[in-house]
Amino acid sequence: MQPQTSGPDGQAIRKRTQIGKAGRTMLIWTAVSAAIVGAAIVVTYLLIQRLAYNERVLAEKQNTISVLQHNNQVIPDLESQMRVLDTNEALASVKANPDDQSIQVVLDALPSTANSFALGASLQRKLLAGIDGLTIESIQVTPVAGVESLSNDVVSTDASGSVTAGGQITFQLVVSGSEAALKKVLTNMERSIRAIDISSLRIESQGGKQLLSIQGQAFYEPERVVELKDKVVR
Repeated sequence: MQPQTSGPDGQAIRKRTQIGKAGRTMLIWTAVSAAIVGAAIVVTYLLIQRLAYNERVLAEKQNTISVLQHNNQVIPDLESQMRVLDTNEALASVKANPDDQSIQVVLDALPSTANSFALGASLQRKLLAGIDGLTIESIQVTPVAGVESLSNDVVSTDASGSVTAGGQITFQLVVSGSEAALKKVLTNMERSIRAIDISSLRIESQGGKQLLSIQGQAFYEPERVVELKDKVVR
């Protein structure tokens, strides 16, 4: 049997016991409430992150759709301009091969690769060939640094040649001949479909013959690849 508490002391003990129980109950409810609030905050934060991510994904999708729609809209204009170029008489008159389309002249004028060997061959076989009284003393084409490599007198294009910006190929040549022959050299370079910029030109007489020394640059523009790519949205 438990002792009966009566009187003022017994009532004080019962009150303290009830207060202690109430305090423990309040502590338990406070802990449960804090856990619920914390879980709600975490869930809310995750939801906000998810919503923000979805917004970024939707924005990228909308941007892709806009680009594709714009590309589809300009295709007819591009086709029309290409048809006009293909009927251009000026381009048709300078085609390298009669069977080529006229627009091929534009591609020949600004090649897509930094091929210094092809430039040297073009200078020797196209611009300097067939000129009466002309002698080629020397032709030097410098491979493009960082794009081409020179090994055993063979020029090759490195993998790093896939660049996004155009460049130039420098060359030097020395020819000798009559005044008419040297003039024909300059005329051929001026009329060449290949974009050529002469930076230095010198004419001098040596041993009864005239020498023409030229330093210049030819240009190229790497081809652009149009393709769809996957983009990771973070």
